[in-house]
Amino acid sequence: MKKFLSSAACTVLAMHGACAWAGDRTISGVRGIDHIGVTVPDVEQAVAFLHDVVGCQEAFRFGPFMDDKGTFMQDLVNVDPRAVIKQIVMMRCGQGSNIELFQYSAPEQRTEEPKNSDYGGHHIAFYVKDIKAAVDKAKADGLKTFMGPFPIKEGPAAGQSITYVLAPWGMQIELISYPKGMAYEKGAKTRLWAPGH
Repeated sequence: MKKFLSSAACTVLAMHGACAWAGDRTISGVRGIDHIGVTVPDVEQAVAFLHDVVGCQEAFRFGPFMDDKGTFMQDLVNVDPRAVIKQIVMMRCGQGSNIELFQYSAPEQRTEEPKNSDYGGHHIAFYVKDIKAAVDKAKADGLKTFMGPFPIKEGPAAGQSITYVLAPWGMQIELISYPKGMAYEKGAKTRLWAPGH
């Protein structure tokens, strides 16, 4: 870990008492996000949802993986040694990164989805061409939707509109669109991924 945190980042963290190591290099050769891994209660339900509602395509699947006697699962992916990955499915979603779906069983497995405010909280954001049409479709499909489309009108993110939606098993999904770009892009040295970039 010492090599993986930049000196500048460590200095900032150290001011807050959060950095116990120092480093001067980043991980070598990073090209981008290959995939996001998500553990779901029912992989077939998740595949169907991502295909039918989001438009993702299944690329391949494999598994199961387990180790009845040794520590392979703990050594490889930092889970309980008796954990079982029942199935892994790789999904291709539009022009962005891939999603890797896992269905696990494990001793003392927690089954509640974290909120965004919890440690480990997360969401997956899907860029959509027409945010209103996407939200209307989510509602028509019976999905739980939150406030929105909510337009951001000030600050560096001005130009985007968002709505949060819950997948059937409770995972948070954000629908986002910024067809005319965002305010930060004017003069930005680093631009975020976006369709067309």
